[in-house]
Amino acid sequence: MIAKLLSFSLKNRLFVFITFLLIIAAGIQSFRQLPVDAFPEISPTQVKIILRAPGMAAERVENQVTHPIETELLGIPNQTILRSTTKYGITSITLDFEEGTDIYWARQQVAEKLAALRDALPAGIQGGLAPMSTPLSEMFMFTVENPDLTLSEKRHLLDWVIRPALRTVEGVADVTNLGGKVRTFQFSPDPIKLSEAKVSLDTIKTRLEEANQVGNLGRVTLGTETFSARVSGRIVELNDLAALSVENANGDIYRLEQLGEVSLSYLPRFGAITKDGQEAVEGLVVGLKGANAAAVVASVKDKLTQLQSSLPQHTDINVFYNRKGLIDTAIAGISDALMESIVLVIAVLVFFLRNIRASILVSLSIPIAALITFICLRQIGLSANLMSLGGLVIAIGMIVDSSVVITEKVETELNSEKNLPILHKIYRASLSVAPSVVSGTIIIVLVFLPLLTLTGLEGKLFSPVALTIVIAIAASLVTALTLIPALASLMMRPNKRRNKMLERLQASYRVILNSALTHKPLLITGFVVLFGLSALSFIMVGKTFMPTMDEGDIIVQFEKAPTLSLSESIAIDTQVENALLEQVPEIKQIVARTGSDELGLDPMGLNETDVFMELKPRDEWRFDNKQALIDAIREVVSGYPGMNVNVTQPIQMRISEMLTGSTGAVSIKVFGDEMDTLAGLTDEIVASARDVEGAVDVQASVITGAQFLSIVPDMQKLNYYGISKRAFSEFIHSQLSGYSVSEAVNGRIRTPIVFGSQSERSGYQAVTRLNSLTIIAEQGKAVPLSEVATISFEQGPAIIERENSHRYALITTNVENRDVVGFVNELQSQIEKQVELPAGYFVEYGGEFENQARASANLLMVIPVALLLIVILLFTSMGSLGLTAIVLTNIPFALSGGAISLWISGQYMSVPASVGFIALMGVAILNGIVMVSHFEQTKIHFSHLPSLVIAGATDRLRPVLITAITAIFGLIPLLVSTGPGSEIQRPLAAVVIGGLVTATLATLLLLPALYQITNRKHYHEQ
Repeated sequence: MIAKLLSFSLKNRLFVFITFLLIIAAGIQSFRQLPVDAFPEISPTQVKIILRAPGMAAERVENQVTHPIETELLGIPNQTILRSTTKYGITSITLDFEEGTDIYWARQQVAEKLAALRDALPAGIQGGLAPMSTPLSEMFMFTVENPDLTLSEKRHLLDWVIRPALRTVEGVADVTNLGGKVRTFQFSPDPIKLSEAKVSLDTIKTRLEEANQVGNLGRVTLGTETFSARVSGRIVELNDLAALSVENANGDIYRLEQLGEVSLSYLPRFGAITKDGQEAVEGLVVGLKGANAAAVVASVKDKLTQLQSSLPQHTDINVFYNRKGLIDTAIAGISDALMESIVLVIAVLVFFLRNIRASILVSLSIPIAALITFICLRQIGLSANLMSLGGLVIAIGMIVDSSVVITEKVETELNSEKNLPILHKIYRASLSVAPSVVSGTIIIVLVFLPLLTLTGLEGKLFSPVALTIVIAIAASLVTALTLIPALASLMMRPNKRRNKMLERLQASYRVILNSALTHKPLLITGFVVLFGLSALSFIMVGKTFMPTMDEGDIIVQFEKAPTLSLSESIAIDTQVENALLEQVPEIKQIVARTGSDELGLDPMGLNETDVFMELKPRDEWRFDNKQALIDAIREVVSGYPGMNVNVTQPIQMRISEMLTGSTGAVSIKVFGDEMDTLAGLTDEIVASARDVEGAVDVQASVITGAQFLSIVPDMQKLNYYGISKRAFSEFIHSQLSGYSVSEAVNGRIRTPIVFGSQSERSGYQAVTRLNSLTIIAEQGKAVPLSEVATISFEQGPAIIERENSHRYALITTNVENRDVVGFVNELQSQIEKQVELPAGYFVEYGGEFENQARASANLLMVIPVALLLIVILLFTSMGSLGLTAIVLTNIPFALSGGAISLWISGQYMSVPASVGFIALMGVAILNGIVMVSHFEQTKIHFSHLPSLVIAGATDRLRPVLITAITAIFGLIPLLVSTGPGSEIQRPLAAVVIGGLVTATLATLLLLPALYQITNRKHYHEQ
């Protein structure tokens, strides 16, 4: 088949050229259309439910809402984990499904289960499925700035002008509005006036609901035309609400403003936004799952530019987070590395080949393989991101291998004295090395296949790397067997010029190799010692899951006392913000999010704050590195005791929350039933964790200590006065916070009509006044609240977290200046010694440690299978177990150099480093095949074994060096790069570069010696 392909390509050169021109055009078009993002899509198939239960304590929400829903959801097939977080008035339930589960099917299953439970849930439950987005969907954040507008006016502008426009942008799932005050029309009933007018609360509530309905009464025909009849009278303005008439049982009519206060107010606030120490209003653009992040952000910016002219004067859209900034920086960095790799590889080719035509011929395989890769990525649905483009950079050195071997052999054949046509010489030369090229390429593909079996976050990140490498190398093989021979027939000619540099290199190599073959025991001993040193280095190297990528911006998370009010929480936040801006000049601006929005899509408590810090350019910093800046920020925050503090980054925070429900590098989950017992255990574990070297930002969720106002009705007295339990609950709700009963519609603007009092506008929130409240009974009779209910304070859980329907308490910690695996091992030992767990309680460790353990287990299981397939392939192509063993000898010594370089560079053993070791195996085996197969091809010409070995090894010196050095030079840009994503690529580059040095030495020195040892019996030594 290979012979037929080569023959066809040389006989039909015009067809081959046109085909590749079409491929190049398709590749360029695919590259232009390829979605661009900083990361591949890493989220699992995940469905989230957000339900708000106004006024309900966490334990009651758990019992009446969370637990029934979890019980129902556990019956859905293909799920992997079910987590929930329950707080005062809200529950967030997250359901993860197995990889490959259709997201629409998953959402349908959850929606059906939730719909079936709706009637069984308490009255007043709001919410449902969250938008179909991912933790990486937060693409664009901005604040609305205008010194002439109030917070309420800014929020109104965001709600009804900016948000509707941005939601029309393709790829936008939703726009979440945060902060400010949502305007409402409010009626606050006056119990005394209601009693005098003998009007009950139910009567007013019913009148409000009826008055805002517009009914269609049918049609009226007048002549040839038909008209619909309807009743108008919807509430549009505040005056319409004030003028609303209410009739009592005696037929007396009152205007609503006569029975209480009608005013402009705002919805109860569950959170706030502060910017640089002042309250603000924020818009957050959430992209659809799978959307082209770069295109979405660009479209959002264009839409905001179009809107600018329609906004009030002096309005400014202050963008403080733009995913495209990270994308541009990351893609620019990896693109620069790609271009630098290509230039360095071409320079190596020119240096070794010393033939401009041959160098151009080989270099063509790089852009062609890259364009074919872009076509495939487009068809598969992958984006151009750090990982896929990083895979292309890794493959650059390997892309040219097939073309180098064929071109080098063609050049040698053309310079021979054989009197044959050029096409015949090219065919013979290509065919002689094609089998080894094909088998070597297949082996490299087999080596990278284990990466496609990775699951979880590591699978999402490194599957694109493996796919890109496999596609690029396969494309280079096809190019080498079709286009390269065809072009060689036009470009390559006999070249009688001597390559003096190569001759000097070969002469020096023959001297070294002859000495090595003379002292084989010493040579083998040296490599064994090298392997021993590498084993020691590997033991000394720490282990972690993934290096942390520098996203540029910083988020500091605060968790304060659970009983803190929103106003007090904001006051603390503004103090910290002002201190940070004053003492850390590297911070450009700060936007802090406290609590959640009105819908509770990010269910944070009033005591929780995410402080987003946009930083100035690096050249304006006082510090040499980001860690020093983080230390300075921690020092400022440490001046405000009593808070849990965690330092993270925007994407890193969302990824951690997605995977483990926590935001630290290491999470410790203590499972059990009793909240007080869990709280005591978390305190002990926190104390133990803080004693472990490398622990920073150690914190435990504040799960107890929340205070609740308990209002217990006396049912006998309620029945005596004719007050229903529902009416009692609605009265308390109306007096403490108010609730929406309808909407006033004015064009596209909808204003909630709230029945009751807002806490910040009335004195009813004060506990001392609760007993003086009066509740309106039947016929408008006023009854003191203290007569029908007992009011007291109670304590309960602040937050209840559950996993697969089991309660747990969460402790998180970040790790600095130490590997995660070593840290967790010491932490486990410390906790086992110092913390005694009661019966029925147990501890699980998660976060990066869990991911690293899973990735290592997967690789240890599938790599041996891949190696077995490689052994079978080698044996099939070589027909000898001895030759197969010689080639495989290259692997341990390639890994040796990788382990030593990892230790020298100070990197940890991580998933990227594992990818580097996998790449090393492929290159090492390929070089071994090139060397050993040449010995076998030329042995019939030699009767003296040492002469065969020296001559054969000398002949293969150039392709072996080109293969190794192109791979090394191709990875140097990744080793020295400093942009976003370089942290992930650097361990991989260090491993491959170090391993290629030792692998090349083993190929050039050890393999010839082993070949000579194993083939002595076939030769008679002179």
